[in-house]
Amino acid sequence: MIKKFMLLGAVVLSLTTNAQDSKRGFYLKAGGSYFIQTVPTNFPVVNGYAPVSESNVNGVKTTRLISGSFGEGFRTNLTGGFRFTERLGVEMGVHYYQSNAKTMFERETIVGPAYYNLSGKGTVRALDLSPSLVLYLGEVNKFEPYTKVGVIVPVYGHLTIETKGNTPSTPLINRTDVVKPQPTLGFMATVGTSYKITNNLSAFAEVEYRNFTVKGKNKEVTVFDVNGVNVLPSLPYSETHSNYVDTLDASSNTGTNTSIAKDELASYVSISGVGLSLGMRYNF
Repeated sequence: MIKKFMLLGAVVLSLTTNAQDSKRGFYLKAGGSYFIQTVPTNFPVVNGYAPVSESNVNGVKTTRLISGSFGEGFRTNLTGGFRFTERLGVEMGVHYYQSNAKTMFERETIVGPAYYNLSGKGTVRALDLSPSLVLYLGEVNKFEPYTKVGVIVPVYGHLTIETKGNTPSTPLINRTDVVKPQPTLGFMATVGTSYKITNNLSAFAEVEYRNFTVKGKNKEVTVFDVNGVNVLPSLPYSETHSNYVDTLDASSNTGTNTSIAKDELASYVSISGVGLSLGMRYNF
């Protein structure tokens, strides 16, 4: 009898080990996401324009503060992972993100029949990596929920600000500023589930939160047209290039030296958001 119980225990242990081993190994995930913004902040000053929506109708002014986040937009995802056990694994994601355009300032003026409008809109494009730790919660009826936490490591990115329009005192302009960020890290947390289609192929859905705030490093004007004429070559270097600093003092270049980049106070933009990701996973 004891031998039979020992044999039964060995069979159960063998089946459990085989089940865990079947989960172990490499996999590849590909998919897409759409994020909505969270943690809105006040937008920075853009070319001397405060982040407000200002309306002036025949001398009657209305001003509204503009705040927001560049965390709303589309993200393309490619992720490699390795599962150590039935419950634990790691992933490394590569993500390309393009935000929706956000209005950072706006000036609207109506004087009699004349209408003037000047606005600045920003768009973020970024490529980042996301190493993360994955905890699997167990498979039930082909569904396997999981959670993961990780960090966001930016590889490349910039904020593009396009200023267009005119005012009673400003001719028709078309200007593009490109702001590059300082190196920084972000945080991500995810809950999701996979659905087994075959032994190697699964579909997955994830809800992901990303907390990511970026500080500007420098800015360059890449386009500047006035009334359809390119005036960029005629502008001094200090008018087309800026370095962002934490403090302005007597040693700062506030535009007095036109041959080098101008110093401006640094500002932050938020790229935080909550998104839904859908895609496929292949187990090797």
